[in-house]
This record gives sequence, structure tokens and C-alpha cells, in this order.
Amino acid sequence: MKKLFMMIALMALPFAMQAQTTFHDVEANDATGKVKKIESSQMGRQQVITFSPEGKMQQEGLSDAKYDANGYLQSAKMNARGMDIVVTYKWENGKIKSQSMDMGGQGFSMTFAYNDKGAVVSQTMDMGGQEMKMEYTDIKYDAKGNWISRKTSMMGQEMEQTRTIEYYE
Repeated sequence: MKKLFMMIALMALPFAMQAQTTFHDVEANDATGKVKKIESSQMGRQQVITFSPEGKMQQEGLSDAKYDANGYLQSAKMNARGMDIVVTYKWENGKIKSQSMDMGGQGFSMTFAYNDKGAVVSQTMDMGGQEMKMEYTDIKYDAKGNWISRKTSMMGQEMEQTRTIEYYE
């Protein structure tokens, strides 16, 4: 009986582990692991994103999320201050390579570059043919390897982005 129980437990383990990463919304937010909540702050603007135990993003204003067969977010609709924004994602090697946004007919896209720890070190924004590159420096990490502080400069203004990450145990 003990052997049978152990075999069932060993067979269930991969399915339980798979259930923890059914969705890759955590990676879409430049983090890894069993993330429960990310609270971020930049230029006085606060943002809170929560995640289900399966990794699915739960954010106010997020709707119509579409996923591929492997659980990677392909597109979603977000409502920001009354404006609907359609966001589409392109993935490469488990990281977002680029994302495009349609804000009421206005196109906007971003491409990302990563360091060896998997954190975004720069992003290039294309706003209707005008490109702007933001590089991140002084990146600090938590014990799980996710960034919790980084600095950048945008249009001559220095800024720091911080975030607190809460994990499922």
C-alpha cells in the first residue's frame, strides 16, 4: 500500500509543478518564480499586480487575455483611465521580445534586451517612427533573483523604479 501511495504521489508531482506554471504572466512582468503580488513605484505612480497560484495575472482593467497552447500571453485588453489599449506580445526563449500597443488607432511598440540574470537591461520604444531607448542601471535583486530596484534616464530625467514582490510559499 505504501508503494502504491508513493507511486501516485510521484506521478502527481509533475502535474502539480506544471499547474504552478500554467500561465507565464509572471514572466510577462519581468519576474520569475511563484510570484503572488508585485507592487511597483515609479515617479510617484503605484501599481499592484496579483497572480493566481497558476501564474495568471489578475489586474484591474485587464480583460480579453488570449494565450497560446503553452500558456504564454499573446494579447490582452487593458483599460487605463477610460482608454482601451490592446497589447500584443511576441515571445522568444521564455521572455518577451517585443510588445505592441494600439491606443485608439495610435501604434506604439517596445523591444526588450535582457542581461544574463534574465532582467530587462534596456527597452527601445517606437512611437510612430520616433525611437527612444531606456537603459536600466544599478539593478538590485531580491533573494529569489528578481529585480527590486533599478535606475533609468528618460528625456534627461533620472528616475528610480522600485518594486516589492510577494511569493507563494
